[in-house]
Amino acid sequence: MNDREREWAALLRAANAGDGRAYARFLAAVTPVLRGIVRSRARGHSPDAHEDIVQDVLIAIHTKRHTWDQTAPLLPWLYAVTRYKVIDAFRRQRIAVHLPIEDFQESLAADMQDATAARDSAALLARLDPRSAGIVRAIGLDGDSAAEVGQRLAMSEGAVRVAMHRAMARLGRIARGEKG
Repeated sequence: MNDREREWAALLRAANAGDGRAYARFLAAVTPVLRGIVRSRARGHSPDAHEDIVQDVLIAIHTKRHTWDQTAPLLPWLYAVTRYKVIDAFRRQRIAVHLPIEDFQESLAADMQDATAARDSAALLARLDPRSAGIVRAIGLDGDSAAEVGQRLAMSEGAVRVAMHRAMARLGRIARGEKG
């Protein structure tokens, strides 16, 4: 991560925490870069349309800034928002868009891995009894604590931990092809 990205990320973190001045500085810093990206990606549009696209990008950043994972690099997120707004502009004009696949390789691979993992997880969880599957889903996927799950299921926290451990062991056996 370079200094510019670190600075922008710090400004956006502060903005997301409610610092209006940091948000203004963030927008002032990223807008010229976004404008350059739009100019290079939307060559089929007029300069006036470029500015409209930049405004769409800024609105999207404003409305979706909470979706940026603050532990992840900022630039890929900004580039993705910009890329999608450029594509939207081409769609509105009914212009065919041909963007090199290399621009999307990383995100496509990540999306594919996420989809495969979700499908595999769902298939494995379906082989557990409903209570065990619910405990694994709540703790392992949703991030609930054992205490929260125990309260919902009228179980002690210790009983939830034991049930979670047993369910995970069973999932391991199922994944290895052993009898569950």
